[in-house]
Amino acid sequence: MALTVLAIAALVLSHMKRYLIALGALFTAACSWGWSQKGHDTVAYIAECHLSPAAADSVAAIFDGKSPVYWANWLDNASHTPPYYYTKTWHYKNIDEGVAYEDAPLNPKGDAVTAIREQIALLSDPKSTKGQKELALKILVHVVGDLHQPMHMGRLSDLGGNKRRVRFFDRDTNLHSIWDGSLMNSGHSWSYTEWQKQIDRLSDEAEKAEAAGNVDDWAKQTYEIATRVYDYFPEGAKVSYNEIAAWTPTIETQLLRGGLRLARILNAVFDPENTENPADF
Repeated sequence: MALTVLAIAALVLSHMKRYLIALGALFTAACSWGWSQKGHDTVAYIAECHLSPAAADSVAAIFDGKSPVYWANWLDNASHTPPYYYTKTWHYKNIDEGVAYEDAPLNPKGDAVTAIREQIALLSDPKSTKGQKELALKILVHVVGDLHQPMHMGRLSDLGGNKRRVRFFDRDTNLHSIWDGSLMNSGHSWSYTEWQKQIDRLSDEAEKAEAAGNVDDWAKQTYEIATRVYDYFPEGAKVSYNEIAAWTPTIETQLLRGGLRLARILNAVFDPENTENPADF
């Protein structure tokens, strides 16, 4: 009898251990997700719509004819597989409250800003193989999107808002999670092509203004938005219709910026007639 009880206890403990490991993996994954799948698809599609013919041909050649949208969410899953564990920290750049962007300590494992620049360098290097360029392009398409999600420039102390509890209608959740997709998908229940059609309507001059700057400029801009988000959503905040309406325009702007800036990078890298130096990003 004693052996039977011990065997049952061991079995229960084994299942509990597996459950806790799975739960931990889920939490870690949540910490690195950026926009929802639709958000990343939207950024990638806006970029695709703004590629020059030469850049579009190069991207298609690297992706074997597939659209950037096809690979837009690939890194969220890949970062949690052994071959790509090294990219886990590349989805974000955490900066704590009161720390200026310029003074933020660098993560030795890398962050979104350094990752973007590394991929640009790989794509610009004539010595890079097709395989290296394919991986770099997959990463770049995703991380440029991540850079524009405010909680990916959130605080280290709360894991980019993952530890700040809020209530979304009748559901307990956290600040990072609602910025990943809840706010966006509640603001507009559009497909990614509809998102592009509705928000990608700027004049040529306005497009240039939104796409201007370099990776640090864009990251700092997102960090400033993140600071406002933290002020607006205190611990325990109740999020409902008013909050969705208040922040949907910011989400629209950030998705559009991500797409236009990604296109600008790719045009600079792949279009021989483009005069921008990719190294300046």
